[in-house]
Amino acid sequence: MSWFAPRYTTLWLAVLGTVVFGLLAADDADWGIPALIFAALLALGIFDLLQRKHAIRRNYPILGNLRFLFEFIRPELRQYFFEDDTKAAPFSRNQRSIVYQRAKQDIDKRPFGTQEDVYERRYEWINHSMAPVHIENFDFRVTVGGPDCTQPYSASIFNISAMSFGALSANAVTALNTGARKGNFAHDTGEGGISRYHRAPGGDLVWNIGSGYFGCRDADGGFSEEAFVANATSPQVRMIEIKLSQGAKPGHGGILPGAKVTPEIAEARGVLVGVDCNSPSRHGAFSTPIGLMQFVARLRRLSGGKPVGFKLCVGHPWEWFAIVKAMLQTGITPDFIVVDGAEGGTGAAPVEFTDHVGVPLQDGLLLVHNTLVGVNLRDRIRIGASGKIITAFDVARTLALGADWCNSARGFMFSLGCIQAQACHTDRCPTGVTTQDPLRQKALVVPDKAERVYNFHRNTLRALSELVSAAGMDHPSKLSPEHIVRRISGNEVKLLASLFPFLKRGELLAGTPPYEVYRKYWPMAQAESFEAMLPQTQAAS
Repeated sequence: MSWFAPRYTTLWLAVLGTVVFGLLAADDADWGIPALIFAALLALGIFDLLQRKHAIRRNYPILGNLRFLFEFIRPELRQYFFEDDTKAAPFSRNQRSIVYQRAKQDIDKRPFGTQEDVYERRYEWINHSMAPVHIENFDFRVTVGGPDCTQPYSASIFNISAMSFGALSANAVTALNTGARKGNFAHDTGEGGISRYHRAPGGDLVWNIGSGYFGCRDADGGFSEEAFVANATSPQVRMIEIKLSQGAKPGHGGILPGAKVTPEIAEARGVLVGVDCNSPSRHGAFSTPIGLMQFVARLRRLSGGKPVGFKLCVGHPWEWFAIVKAMLQTGITPDFIVVDGAEGGTGAAPVEFTDHVGVPLQDGLLLVHNTLVGVNLRDRIRIGASGKIITAFDVARTLALGADWCNSARGFMFSLGCIQAQACHTDRCPTGVTTQDPLRQKALVVPDKAERVYNFHRNTLRALSELVSAAGMDHPSKLSPEHIVRRISGNEVKLLASLFPFLKRGELLAGTPPYEVYRKYWPMAQAESFEAMLPQTQAAS
């Protein structure tokens, strides 16, 4: 943190040029023009520092204006000069621009038709109706809370996904929660605990509890009932989410070095300042599927009956089946399950994990939804989904495949001003979103960015209402796989309903599932252990 950081070089050169050429111009009028040019640049730099709209200009005075110049000339030039599209390839520029436009309240309508190749494999669309309906209220909501929940929560169907304080800056967290409060939607804390920046705005929180038990941790790093109750009974905490795994790095823990454990982070996590902070790869409060269900019931009781669920990126199918068998055996069910896809993001993870570990969202969501239908538990448990969900069509497709609501991290990060500089792990985020540098994060002006968070949420739901009404329905909950179409090849298209397997109610309990994943792995699952129970013939060999 320094005013003499390299990013201020242009500003100091303007100061130097103004002084030098100003002195020369006092003796010789011929130096007046260069003096005026440098003075104008200095005035621009001062204005950049004082303006509250663009974090890039506040962090990179004078130089940052080039980004907006290129954007004015041609939007694509901004991408080539300021973003490495080879690294950001999985996320299309079209989706980024949609977020920016909706967050800034710009017109998000496009001339000249679709920008997609409609004959490209995997192109998808929603079939429209000849009798579209009008939707007056697009504040779509879902009630979360099973039969054992005494404080159900009416959640928006589009919410902020898990991002911890520490990974995000204080200003970013404050802006997200302020926008969530205004828009009446939920903000997932991430596993880093509930910070003062989550609390101050007063927006609804989903408290994410990972294997480090931050915010409900004892001196040895284990689960503390006393600390849990202190946070869980806060009126601002509306749901409790046990994080089993995340899509970006499932099965992987982490250590926050002591040098990065500031007093504010220590306060949120319940750890010591300056001491390495360990987040194990697995939980210590339970070790079996039955233990997980008992932990769910325990947290629900301690929280005063609030909705308690868990988040996972699906891995071995028999482990997921073991959890479901534990539900059947104990009679304990979570109020919700959030399925995180392997395409989910993080500030830093080994490349092998981001690219090759975990089940993608669509496949994981189908497995979770189908299994609960097959054992007659789907009506008791709500399903959330996260993993590169950005646009209204992303939401519509995910709901059609079985989700009750969606969470988005990247979309809301873009609404804060993130430009995918991919410098999250360096503490040098150019927009102040993912840095703990007080000077850098000061560039992110909370009131302005909170309004953009609110706008992005509202305008995305507005667009969703237009999609749903065009399809002839009055609520997104009525979307089904029959409404979404995917191109398989140049001359073949299929409804998602015919492309993917779907179980009927109770079909898994009846013992005759028609699909191999259930026939093979359901018998291997056991409620008492996450390990697969091999058939006797296999075990003997």
